[in-house]
Amino acid sequence: MRARGEVRSDWTATEALSHEDVERLAEEEDGPLPAGWEATVMLGIPAAKQAVNLCLDRDVLGWFRAQGPGYQTRINAVLRAFMSARQRADGAERGPCV
Repeated sequence: MRARGEVRSDWTATEALSHEDVERLAEEEDGPLPAGWEATVMLGIPAAKQAVNLCLDRDVLGWFRAQGPGYQTRINAVLRAFMSARQRADGAERGPCV
């Protein structure tokens, strides 16, 4: 798209930014990273998603949708965080369901 001139981003200005400028701008826009964020990084290729029908309370679904695009991914992240916390509490790491 860039080669065809179909983007409106100023890539020349973006590429001219130093690493320090990028870090500074990211912190200004999103705030500093929380302590221990490195522990949340997952390496590897994620498992394939499985489509399901799920009934959620209207207000819960409405809240996630109101946060913008990617609400299903955020719902999955919340469920994963709950699952991980329970696994840690149980003292046994279990693999993903198949």
